[in-house]
Amino acid sequence: MYERVEWAVGEAYFVSLIPGTRLLARLAALRSRFDGAGVSALLVTDPANVFYLSNFRGTAGMLLVGLDRASLIVDARYISSATALLESTAGCPGMATVEVTGSYEETLVDLVVERGADPVGFESRHVTVGRHDWLVGALAESRIELLRTTGLVEQARVVKDADELEKLRDAGLRISRVMSEALAGLRPGRQEREVAADIDRAIQAVGFEGPSFDTIVAGGPNTALPHARPGQRELEAGDLVLLDFGGVLDGYCVDLSRTASLGPPTGEAMAWHRAVCEGHAAALEVVRPGATVGEVDSAARLKIEQHGLGERFVHGTGHGLGLEVHEAPRIGKRDLSALVPEDEVVLESGMVFTIEPGVYLPSRGGVRLEDDLAVTSTGYELLTDVPRGLCVV
Repeated sequence: MYERVEWAVGEAYFVSLIPGTRLLARLAALRSRFDGAGVSALLVTDPANVFYLSNFRGTAGMLLVGLDRASLIVDARYISSATALLESTAGCPGMATVEVTGSYEETLVDLVVERGADPVGFESRHVTVGRHDWLVGALAESRIELLRTTGLVEQARVVKDADELEKLRDAGLRISRVMSEALAGLRPGRQEREVAADIDRAIQAVGFEGPSFDTIVAGGPNTALPHARPGQRELEAGDLVLLDFGGVLDGYCVDLSRTASLGPPTGEAMAWHRAVCEGHAAALEVVRPGATVGEVDSAARLKIEQHGLGERFVHGTGHGLGLEVHEAPRIGKRDLSALVPEDEVVLESGMVFTIEPGVYLPSRGGVRLEDDLAVTSTGYELLTDVPRGLCVV
């Protein structure tokens, strides 16, 4: 289904790319939202969004998407690889490459004026104030208006297509294998950072480009720190050990957490884990098209509260997965700063996110249990496959 493309210039890895014909549908869907945003073109600068619409994965580059054509703007470091990409079957038909002359901003202004696009939208979350002010000034003479937009591309990325789901299934199975091996290899006397280094090597060994975030290995009291950084602490007999890591496969991210006990767990540890397991199961029971993310979060939170640990569940129940390891939808309490209440987001088939309740008791310990899933027409499909019981090693 995918074409294997080597990026010989500017990139040092192989990726399986979404078919170029699929990109046409993505661009059409984006253009259908232009009227609602009041724009006739969109400047796409977020790297994940550029990749989503073009298959281009350089560290610099932008897209100008108009009503009838789209241009990939890259500098000299990437022009050869971008041209080769667009000429392959993984390239978007009709998309043109434009090489930067002078600066990205100057090249963009020349292209906008040439195309006569007005007004032009920009991704307000991904454009600096300095770049915005420069563009406004440079476009003033041509009387082209620059309008801020939010989430025009991200809205489409929330629901994954068949190609994306296939990649995420593959990634879920691979990261599950790494987790199973990592749990089996835990031993007293090993430093947290040594275990983390082994996990990072294993992530690449099974075919990932690399970790999707900094690997978390926490032992003993450090398990009470939700985002603990692996340090020199040696694992000890009787410790709880929390592992949380992920990988990037062909640009798509997965994320998995498990908690283990080095030797027989204490009654306290078993109670924490039981509460988290029940919260995890309660959240899964709610997942189906038509449910809201707030209902999913509340189900996990209520079950953990019934165990008297509600105040120790200090983060959201989950987060979206895709081209970024944290993206929409957010499965958590209402964010009062959000334009649309996030807890009212309705689940749709094709959404992919984590379920990861946890409890954390300062200086004592903590437990987290995380899986990745895709919403289906009748419920959900788990993408990760590691036993959810407290692993005793």
